[in-house]
Amino acid sequence: MLSALGVICQMGLIAWLVHQVAVLGEPVTALLWPALALAGAMFLRVTGQALQEHCGNSASALVRQNARRRLVQTWASLGPVGLSGRSSATLANQFVEQVEALDGYYARYLPQATLAVLVPLLIGLIAWQLDWLAALFLLLAAPLIPLFMALVGMGAERTSQQHVLEAGRLAGQFLDRVRSLTTLQLFGQVSATVATVHSAAQRYRDVTLKTLRIAFLSSAVLEFFASVAIAVVAMYVGFGLLGYIEYGPSDELTLFSGLFVLLLAPEFFQPLRSLAQHYHDRAAALAAADSLAALEAERRGEDLPPGRADRQPLTGQVANAPAVEVSNLSLSYPGRGRVLSEIQLRLDPGQVLVITGPSGSGKSSLLHCLAGFVRPDTGHIRLAGRAPGEVAVGWMGQRPLLIQGSWRDNLTFTAPGASVVDMLDALDRVGLGRLLAAQPHGLDTPLGEGGRGLSGGQAQRLALARLWLSGAQLLLLDEPTASLDAESEAEVIKALAALASAGRTLVIATHLPAVLTLADQQLRLCQGAVVDA
Repeated sequence: MLSALGVICQMGLIAWLVHQVAVLGEPVTALLWPALALAGAMFLRVTGQALQEHCGNSASALVRQNARRRLVQTWASLGPVGLSGRSSATLANQFVEQVEALDGYYARYLPQATLAVLVPLLIGLIAWQLDWLAALFLLLAAPLIPLFMALVGMGAERTSQQHVLEAGRLAGQFLDRVRSLTTLQLFGQVSATVATVHSAAQRYRDVTLKTLRIAFLSSAVLEFFASVAIAVVAMYVGFGLLGYIEYGPSDELTLFSGLFVLLLAPEFFQPLRSLAQHYHDRAAALAAADSLAALEAERRGEDLPPGRADRQPLTGQVANAPAVEVSNLSLSYPGRGRVLSEIQLRLDPGQVLVITGPSGSGKSSLLHCLAGFVRPDTGHIRLAGRAPGEVAVGWMGQRPLLIQGSWRDNLTFTAPGASVVDMLDALDRVGLGRLLAAQPHGLDTPLGEGGRGLSGGQAQRLALARLWLSGAQLLLLDEPTASLDAESEAEVIKALAALASAGRTLVIATHLPAVLTLADQQLRLCQGAVVDA
């Protein structure tokens, strides 16, 4: 609004100066102060625009920061099981592209929507005071613009939603093909894969061009009506000054009033022009917000474990409480039926529980319940006297996450405060001390993604060292020796024994008999039920 006031003052001073020189014959030298006032009005206009942009960008940054924070909280609440149906590329697209799509809405569209109402009303009132007939032309044209923009916008929103969907699909397909590139080459499917990705890219291109066509159409609609209205005002002012129109206030027109109204006419439509330019930002933001809201609605639709959705801080264990206590636990998955049935379990601190059973017997599902990734249909779970999600636990799956970086980067991934002494001690305890000593750069020796540069057993033990550094007293391990040869399996079991001897409580799901040597307790599952304990 500060910028709008600057515009009105600027146009009024221009009209007044022209009137003084052309009609009254005032010398230019006598108009120094009005000219300085004109410069001040221009400065006010520029300052207002700069402040609007700065405030809009600041507000947008805060909104996007909050949106990303809530998105991460939603991911944490859903857990690996809840997110298993989505590719990492789709999630990355949500975190980057879809959240970024909110920028234009909050930084530009939302402020402009307010200005598109207030500024034309202000200019219309001023024009009404100068010449009500000219103001009437402007006010009659103004409602037509948002009406046709709304009609165009209905299609724009649907197209933007399709655009967001196709972007996620393309990202997921591309990442999946890149990850499987070696397999595709081995089986001679590279050409077919290129054709598939090209087809997905073409669909994305078509949707993008369709979105742009709608955006250009909305701008064209506005420009047409604005140009016609400005032309009508210009003809009215011109013929009125020439004396060809005698209706209404036209006989009272002066060069000042006529020129002032004519200069204000484009500014009357300028906020609407800017709104049309940012109307695509609105459609893109709504489509992105729908996608983000759907994920959050899915999270709220689940009956989450206490302490997950409300983000309570992780706390320590209750004194003298069992490390793990499970009673009457049952779990069902949609489409699979019951996967766990009436599980009973009690594990004291420092003990090792080995869960065995054939594939599909419910071993991983039980670990997911203990970790707080899913909540069982019925039953009661307590970890050190608290609900899952309220106690820090260590987790390691069949393929532990090792990032591209150094040994140090991987060790501090979940323990950022670990010192060099702590890291060296953890590596010694899992049997990697000698291997580290042979590395050319010690802890700064680089590793490839997924632990490339290490054998399977070495990668597993590096993940165990990270668990050691985490400080978690309860460690959940899903098939930690799967796909390892006998020598690597023995090394990993030795590292697990070191963790157990340090007083950590271990719950290990496996179908390999060698791990049973660590067990203080054994739980054998078959089709989700305990057959031996």
